[in-house]
Amino acid sequence: MKKIGLLGGSFDPPHKGHIYISLEAKKILKLDDIWWLVTPQNPLKIDKPAIYKERIKNCINITKNYPIKIKEIEKKINSKYSYQTINFLNSHYKSIKFFWLMGADNLINFHNWQNFNAIFKDIAIVVFKRHGYNNKALKSRTSHIYKNFKINNKKLIFEDFVKLPAWTIIQNKEIRISSTDIRKQRENLRSKN
Repeated sequence: MKKIGLLGGSFDPPHKGHIYISLEAKKILKLDDIWWLVTPQNPLKIDKPAIYKERIKNCINITKNYPIKIKEIEKKINSKYSYQTINFLNSHYKSIKFFWLMGADNLINFHNWQNFNAIFKDIAIVVFKRHGYNNKALKSRTSHIYKNFKINNKKLIFEDFVKLPAWTIIQNKEIRISSTDIRKQRENLRSKN
């Protein structure tokens, strides 16, 4: 069975943290591929992101030397929510085991995601530490609800994720990238486009 890691988001802008998570996931979980799912509009973000085509172009540019594929599935199926995308992928790619990749900052408010319980029941969740967010993530509502399904093995194997729900927090080296750095990168990219 093929194993693919999914990293979803606005990617406004795509940055070294996204690349790092993707490469770590590929190595640790022995994934065949990493797909970035660029969302046309994140329902939890109030600010309007850069134009969709601009974000796709930036993702393609930043990943050109890495084993990462940019997918426009959410736009293609007109999905507003991650659970819809996951549902589509699971029903259309039956011979693939998908892993949902995200930073610890996303786990903090994961209970606000549309049908977050369905996501946990439909896909393996792999959380990466992010500086300044890890303690809150571990104390989050979602972490508490799914505490009995957390995998604590140091060496993860495929079988850990066969029965869902199943999730883990990777003990990765934290990438320190500030909101200020991200805003600067966004401005630099927009001035080039």
